[in-house]
Amino acid sequence: MRLGYKLLGLAALTTSVFAQTSNEELLKRIEALEAKQTIAQKVQIGADYRFSCDNLHYKMASGDTVKNDSVLTNRLWLMLGYKEDEHLSFHAKIAYNKIFGQVQVTNGQAPFDGFDWFGSTTATDNQVRIKEAYIDYKDDTIFGSAIPWDFGIGRRPTTYNKIISLRDDMAASSPLGHIVSAEFDGGHLGFDLDQVTGISGFRIKFAAGRGLSQVDPQISPTPVAASGKNINMFDVNIVTYADKNLHTELQLLKATNLVDITNAGYDNTGTFTPANYDATLQTVGDINLASYMVMYNIESMKNTKVFASFGLSQTDPNGGQAMLGSTKKETGTSVWVGTQFPSLISEKGRWGIEYNHGSKYWRPFTYSEDTMVGSKIAARGDAYEAYFTEPLYKGLSCQLRYTYIDYKYTGSNGFFGAQTGTPVEISSLTTTPASQSDLARNVVDVAQDLRFYLRYRF
Repeated sequence: MRLGYKLLGLAALTTSVFAQTSNEELLKRIEALEAKQTIAQKVQIGADYRFSCDNLHYKMASGDTVKNDSVLTNRLWLMLGYKEDEHLSFHAKIAYNKIFGQVQVTNGQAPFDGFDWFGSTTATDNQVRIKEAYIDYKDDTIFGSAIPWDFGIGRRPTTYNKIISLRDDMAASSPLGHIVSAEFDGGHLGFDLDQVTGISGFRIKFAAGRGLSQVDPQISPTPVAASGKNINMFDVNIVTYADKNLHTELQLLKATNLVDITNAGYDNTGTFTPANYDATLQTVGDINLASYMVMYNIESMKNTKVFASFGLSQTDPNGGQAMLGSTKKETGTSVWVGTQFPSLISEKGRWGIEYNHGSKYWRPFTYSEDTMVGSKIAARGDAYEAYFTEPLYKGLSCQLRYTYIDYKYTGSNGFFGAQTGTPVEISSLTTTPASQSDLARNVVDVAQDLRFYLRYRF
């Protein structure tokens, strides 16, 4: 009975409050609540944490072996997005990627500056970086024509690109991973032309980015007086056909004003002289890249994917300069084939096998490939890889991956000039007395990486 009186009293109080509140005030409150709900619905947040352990083993051209049985890393991505409406959206990704413990300093710097044992509890820089920050706009019509189009600008998603994304268990970014995997600031303009051309999935996208700005930010920014010119990239990407099973794509790319260090410190006998080493960057020329990819999804085999990709690179040296050790235009080629198929031990796991081969003058832009022994796609030689990705729990997965790279020429992961990019046949360094040279001791003949990771995403 007392509870009934209390409820009647509460109802009377509520009625009194509403009676004293005007309709206009109630509408304002409701609109404010709806606005907060709408903002919450537009915000997108996520995280991607990965612990990995890499077992690294190198055989040098001198015959020596170098290894590290357990390189442990923590990688964390924090994602933030905001979708204003069906047209405009914003995306950002904060990245933290760190080797366990203090990294040993070998370049003569003070080894205890910023020591890792207290790096996060004192006012020091632990290098949290902005990996991505960009806006996208899209619409279904342009100049009165029913042609879907999109535009974006900022620090773009240009790593974990198509094909390489399969191995890395990622949604693919738009470039073809055979010729580019690098973090860039730039923009794009794309058009979906399947309705115009009658070709399923036909799309063309133009993109441009800047990889190095020759400015001095200390005061203005003002141009640097060194050798420097801006490194720019220009790109055309064409999806030539796409349906639920078949995807074919072409990408053409030009990068200008590429660089190399001034002097690597080695003479003609392979002897290293520290006094001759000069890391000042010099502009050496441009490069043209092309890639064509075909991927087929076999539905009858539980969406097994098979793919083949061909890559081509051609240098264009500045007058008097050498690119990849030659003053002439040199052409390199690469093939990449593989398959990804359902796990043999679980319903949702994916396993894969891949093979790469690069020629003497092959040079892609794949510096951000997620392989600790260096980009397998850039290898001037042969690379073999197998991986096993398995789900463990909601959002939690693991992977075991083995990468084997047999280099035929040096310079696979160097720059673009004559100092770090020149292809020297490794077999010429593996015989006495060449194998005793400083160069042979620092050139990798065979690289192996066995990686295990645990990963959680939401």
